[in-house]
Amino acid sequence: MSASAFVQLVPDLVRGMKVLDREKFLRNLSVPVLKVKEENLSKITSICKGYFLKLEVFKPVQSIEDDETGIYKKYIHLNPEKVTQFADIAEGDRRALCQLDVTEKNFDNRKIQLTYDNYKVEVIFKAVLPEDDISVSGFSQIGHIIHLNLKDHLLEYRFIIGEVLLDKIKTCRTVVNKNNIIDNTFRNFSMEVIAGEEDFFVTVKENRCIFQFDFSKVYWNPRLGKEHERILGFLKPDDVLFDVFCGVGPFAVPAAKRKTKVFANDLNPDSYKWLNHNAKYNKLNVSFFKSYNQDGKDFICTVFKDYLIDLYKGNETLQGKIHITMNLPAMAVEFLKYFNGLLKDECLAEKFNHEILVYVYCFVNGTNPVDVAKKKVNENIGCDISNDIVDIFDVRNVSPKKEMMRITFRLTKEVLFSVNEEPPCKKVCV
Repeated sequence: MSASAFVQLVPDLVRGMKVLDREKFLRNLSVPVLKVKEENLSKITSICKGYFLKLEVFKPVQSIEDDETGIYKKYIHLNPEKVTQFADIAEGDRRALCQLDVTEKNFDNRKIQLTYDNYKVEVIFKAVLPEDDISVSGFSQIGHIIHLNLKDHLLEYRFIIGEVLLDKIKTCRTVVNKNNIIDNTFRNFSMEVIAGEEDFFVTVKENRCIFQFDFSKVYWNPRLGKEHERILGFLKPDDVLFDVFCGVGPFAVPAAKRKTKVFANDLNPDSYKWLNHNAKYNKLNVSFFKSYNQDGKDFICTVFKDYLIDLYKGNETLQGKIHITMNLPAMAVEFLKYFNGLLKDECLAEKFNHEILVYVYCFVNGTNPVDVAKKKVNENIGCDISNDIVDIFDVRNVSPKKEMMRITFRLTKEVLFSVNEEPPCKKVCV
């Protein structure tokens, strides 16, 4: 049954409730039932399944305790939004039931009592929050924490929302509401505990690895699990990955686990701390994993640059490809300029023979996200690389007019060895 239909079964007096009163959800009502014998029960229930009254902690098929005739053994509870009389059952289903000796004489009504425990979380929200309002949607679960981003008009209901989620989602021990947009250097945000324990240490599983971190100090989005998996599918054991904004390691740790050589970097000291914790926890071979706590610019202009120089001088060996992930969608494209003219030695240019793939993420507003994403990349890298763009992928919808896009392109010799009047990276004199 849909939430809108279910709300008919919830008492009206819970509308606008701001302090959870479970007793107010009690309701006695009469629902349609079919009284049936024990024989052919599985066939009968198979026909009736589409008409079941589906509630939390409620069995649609129940034993009859008080039938004086002793003929009928089971009640099949039907959804009152679909069935009020036997004739409401589709003709084909009625014929099939009649062949099993279930006819209109089996149809009856039975009184039941519904409680708070019988309603799903979305039904309770639909019943409690203002009518025709946008209900609570799109919450995330990270370990034992449920993370909300409530609109301003729902803030006065936040404590009842938190308590309902705590009740209904058994693996949840903490409910938090984000207080501000992620716009700071370290991509974390202040949050308010609206229900449960103030415990931010979480353990999550993704791509056959276990990640642990303090959710109040680092960034983690469970909706990106599929995207992490897609990128990992592009990596081979002979490849190298440079993860410029690695966070706690959702790309880096499983890649190194699969024996791709990984250089992982994050500016946030807490992300760097948990990155190394997760590397150790997942027992990564240190020969496949190196971590850095640098600004993205410095990581590109030192670690990545030095690797390329060593590679083309013969100090490094590489059988596969070089991959660069840049998952900081609010500003990652701004770091593309540091690839332009990164290398100066013309002798090294002659030895350039490895494929370098960059996966850069950005937020895009507007009706043509692909064109906007392509324009952002070209403008920020400082030249037209349209012919080297391999793929533009819509990762997820962030809001009604905002998409998270991934642009995959080949980083070519022409870009890396281009001549700029002003070098993109200036060395600090000590």
